[in-house]
Amino acid sequence: MFEIILHGIILWASMGFLVPVGILAIRMSNKEEECGTRHQVLFYVHAVSQILSVLLVTIGAIMSIKNFNNSFNNHHQRLGVALYGIIWLQALTGALRSCRGSKGRSAWFIAHWLLGTAVCILGVINIYTGLGALHEKTSASTKLWTIILTAEICLIIFIYLFQDKWSYLQSQKQPSFVRREPVRPYPFRTREYGRGINY
Repeated sequence: MFEIILHGIILWASMGFLVPVGILAIRMSNKEEECGTRHQVLFYVHAVSQILSVLLVTIGAIMSIKNFNNSFNNHHQRLGVALYGIIWLQALTGALRSCRGSKGRSAWFIAHWLLGTAVCILGVINIYTGLGALHEKTSASTKLWTIILTAEICLIIFIYLFQDKWSYLQSQKQPSFVRREPVRPYPFRTREYGRGINY
């Protein structure tokens, strides 16, 4: 039972915490100037969190091979093996990152993004299937852990979506003559103007 719980904690820390932290960090770095200090710090947060994630996944995989029945008769084990391969492929594409402006950069970006998205989605699914496997094996209630995981995922998704709006909210603090706003068409000779709707 100790090995099962440790396996779950290690893989939650990897898939449920470090991977999302790395994704949020790299999205924040895309909003910064490329040569700025903050951009570099966020890039290294991304890189270090993803390297730690791969190391923890490797430890979790070794634990499962060494301590558990590996008959691969449930979704959690089969998905775990596929996920392990995709994670290492993702780490390899991250290590082979091409320079900005080079010919292969677009292809690299798409491959890295697709693999990262697959790791994220499959990792979350595998945490849920792992909770299901724990319930089947031990008859222990996993409702509390499922609720906590769901709340955490909702929070991460909210932060992920809110990141796009943060720069807009920050720009609203600036005076209107400094702020860049979209140019609206002059209402003269428009249907809206004729109906009394002004911009």
